[in-house]
Amino acid sequence: MPNHPVRTVIFDLGGVLSLSGRPVDLIRRFPDHDPDEVIKVMMGDYGSDSDHPWHRLERGEISMDEYRAGIGQLVAAAGLRMRAPSEEEAAQRPGSTFEFVRSEAMHELVVDLRAAGCRTGVLTNNIREFRDRWRLLMDFDELFDTVVDSHEVGLRKPNPAIYELTLDRLGSAPNESAFLDDVQSNVDAADRLGIHGVLVENDQSSAIATVRRLAGLA
Repeated sequence: MPNHPVRTVIFDLGGVLSLSGRPVDLIRRFPDHDPDEVIKVMMGDYGSDSDHPWHRLERGEISMDEYRAGIGQLVAAAGLRMRAPSEEEAAQRPGSTFEFVRSEAMHELVVDLRAAGCRTGVLTNNIREFRDRWRLLMDFDELFDTVVDSHEVGLRKPNPAIYELTLDRLGSAPNESAFLDDVQSNVDAADRLGIHGVLVENDQSSAIATVRRLAGLA
């Protein structure tokens, strides 16, 4: 724990503020294939920042339609076969691959941090076509001092520049800031900058408890 409480907390979106949006949501659509191979083909080496179509999509360089066109050849070469959604899934998620589901525990944490005077921000690798969906999760303008969306700024995690941009917008130093993410490489990138990185697992309770301790909340 730092010598003084953390005064700024930065949240990832998928897998953190939203219970959906984790890589496992994609993996489930290819149940007959190795999960690591699915991620490698569909999202590239997520711990790097390359010219893979998914990375370009998250940086706002291409559209979702362009991503689908570009990924088709890679999927075919790898022999991946996507499972068709069930009738129930199709009814629940018309016209989309998934919907965002708010984490009530994380929402409560944000509210408590704000009440304690902490600054809060969002740092998300995301795409233009998903923005209108996840913006419905909560009142982002009310609860966060800034929202840094990769496709809007042309940068994506784990590029250190996007963390530095977020800190600059928040007026915060690394050592007084915490960052929550469900991807280890993104947490590691924050740690290297001196930010208190917190890995969020499927059970979010441990990460939430860690942030409460870092922020000096009862």
